[in-house]
Amino acid sequence: MSFHQLIIVGNLGRDPELRYAPNGNAVAGFTVAANRGYKNSEGEQVKDTVWFRVNAWGRLGETCIEYLKIGSKVLVVGRLNPDKGTGGPRVYARDDGSMGASYEVVASRVTFLTPHDGAPAKEGTKDQLQEEDEIPF
Repeated sequence: MSFHQLIIVGNLGRDPELRYAPNGNAVAGFTVAANRGYKNSEGEQVKDTVWFRVNAWGRLGETCIEYLKIGSKVLVVGRLNPDKGTGGPRVYARDDGSMGASYEVVASRVTFLTPHDGAPAKEGTKDQLQEEDEIPF
């Protein structure tokens, strides 16, 4: 048996979109930009961005639709899903002619790091937070 897990912290590049699989299961799709800054050998500051296409299924996806929007900071835990044609990331040409790549991730957990409606950010997934909030005492 094989297992891998990926952890990403970044910002949404667009609002999430909800769609439904043929079997009726909900899936939310959104992109996450993970940025890394460093100084190159000449001492110049360089910003490197890696894009991830995230799919969150079922209740997790529905919760993402409700609370996330472009620019939201998230922590995503999931697994890589390779491109079926190449076995690697999806490669594309940018408007300026340079090449880029994005990686597909199937989320098992999404933690919202941007406060919602001015409330302080909470730890855990939104599903967990909603269950805690429903306790009557």
